Amino acid sequence: MNEVERDKMAYSLAKEYLLGLSIAGVTPELIEKYLHLSQTKPRPGTIAEIYKRILQSAQNANMKASVVGGAIGGVEKLGMILCEFQPKAILEKYQDWEQILDDIEKHLTPTGKIRRTPRSIWPQYCGAILSAAHFMTQFETADDFYQWVNFFDRDSRARAALPMLLDNEINGLGFALACDFLKELGYIHFAKPDVHLRDIFMGLKLCPPKANDYQVFKAVIRLAKNAGVTPYNADKLFWLVGSGYFYDDEHIGDKGRIGSYKKPFIEYALGKLV
Repeated sequence: MNEVERDKMAYSLAKEYLLGLSIAGVTPELIEKYLHLSQTKPRPGTIAEIYKRILQSAQNANMKASVVGGAIGGVEKLGMILCEFQPKAILEKYQDWEQILDDIEKHLTPTGKIRRTPRSIWPQYCGAILSAAHFMTQFETADDFYQWVNFFDRDSRARAALPMLLDNEINGLGFALACDFLKELGYIHFAKPDVHLRDIFMGLKLCPPKANDYQVFKAVIRLAKNAGVTPYNADKLFWLVGSGYFYDDEHIGDKGRIGSYKKPFIEYALGKLV
């Protein structure tokens, strides 16, 4: 079996496996709904909305979502202290991350312990708030920002440079979360190389062992091309297997959660990808 055939089969096996679980409500139509970007969610139309999306993506790693958004009732609550997410106003108001964290503690009273060592989650997130504000001030309008992204997105050879650039511009974002940010803005040629995709792709030998985020990203792009789908589509399919989370359908499983099937899927697919 050559690489193209192997990629095609891995994609087909993921769909086959999800349906074969025979979980009530998990139908071909439901799965397809997740594999295509919803047209009912318009792209953010202002700099403030794009900036807020960056902050939402910046907390989507490991424990950050529960420590940050979960502790204050959602990232949107930050608008109270972050000048309704206006980057220029934020930079006029704050000079360092400690001032931001002081105001978060004072006005939003987050649950849980707030650690202030530089490598702790809250200080890193506040650093992302500041650096993302600096980054977004170079764009006058949302259209200006999208034209800049389109410059990279139009050329498959340059595309991967964009999340690398965002990783370097915005503290704590990282390559994977930069891909997540772009993907959720509607750029379907990006895939987020998160822990689920990394484990599945390494487990099925679809990428190098101990692959870094960039290598997993490239492997997802390759598989998607060989399977005849978008990277967004391939990303969502393997993510559904790994996370077991149908986030838009609370009637599935336990409020949308069916549990992770990452390990059993790897065992199931490995025997067929020979």
